[in-house]
Amino acid sequence: MAAPAALPAAPDTAVVVPPAPARSPGYYVRQRLRANRPAVAGLGFIVVCAVVALLGYWILPDNSPDANNGLVQLQKQPPGFTATIRQVPGANAPAPGNFLQVWLHGRPPQVKDELATTHHLTTSPAHLITRRYWLGTDKAGRDELSRLLLGTRISLGIGLVAVLISLALGVVVGALAGYFGGWLDSVLLGLMTVVWSIPGIMLVIAISLALDSKGVWVSFLAVGLTMWVDVARVVRGQVLGLRSATFIEAGRVLGLPTSRLIFVHLLPNLRGPLIVLATSNFAAAILLEAGLSFLGLGVQPPAPSWGLMVKEGYDLLGTEAGLWLTLLPGLAISLLVLSFNLLGNGLRDAFDPKTQLS
Repeated sequence: MAAPAALPAAPDTAVVVPPAPARSPGYYVRQRLRANRPAVAGLGFIVVCAVVALLGYWILPDNSPDANNGLVQLQKQPPGFTATIRQVPGANAPAPGNFLQVWLHGRPPQVKDELATTHHLTTSPAHLITRRYWLGTDKAGRDELSRLLLGTRISLGIGLVAVLISLALGVVVGALAGYFGGWLDSVLLGLMTVVWSIPGIMLVIAISLALDSKGVWVSFLAVGLTMWVDVARVVRGQVLGLRSATFIEAGRVLGLPTSRLIFVHLLPNLRGPLIVLATSNFAAAILLEAGLSFLGLGVQPPAPSWGLMVKEGYDLLGTEAGLWLTLLPGLAISLLVLSFNLLGNGLRDAFDPKTQLS
């Protein structure tokens, strides 16, 4: 019997590997940022603080304006303290306000709080409530937790306004100085040098005197106007390096207007450095506001600024209550500033194309 014929060899087949999908630069920035755990932790804490600031009075145990509803009899009580409060209906209680008014300014007290006595416990139990002060009370008998949470809104608000003002002024001044050069660059650089040499506290004092006012909004404006030089110097240096780039020269040849060359073609290339600088300015603004409020030059009582709360606790150092009344707002400032610094470091590495993904 004849042997079966051998099967022909299978032809070589090439394995076609599909090309990797095209990724935008932002994709790799996000991937590098996610791989940075300290930066992600800092971002998470900032998001939590932002949610607390947005919710504001809606989540506070004491949602009165500025969380300022206190009992002198309960001043300087330790964390976890519980008190029985008698609530007396107010004869001329102000209107509670609508949804937006409560979010912005809080709800005016509709009843008058009094510390319940033994007589009240036996005669009017219907008007008695038990209130726990999780972080104790300050020297005016106000709930420390409510004021600490509401202070988040002031710190983040001042940081946000300061960053927006500094970006608006710094980008315009830096871009004009770097793009046009010549005498305009010399004048603007001289202005930056003069402002840079003046201490931030002195600028805030000068702005407060010029506006003849002190308060939250003046602090917002004053802190913002002291931080634009950092942005202007960075933008000027970057624009000086990019104004002779090929794509800018091509735009000039095509007759594109200068404003379009600067704001459409130049500034988008500075997105990474500006984002990193904004995070560091955010942290610096929070520290500056806390220092000014500690000195009495920033947010004024009874607004719950963290710097002002540190000052109130500092005045009580040497007493039992002074420790936590100083430690709690000081710890809040430190954690928020640390979070912005960690996020800034992570963004700096994420926007660096030489950073390798793990």
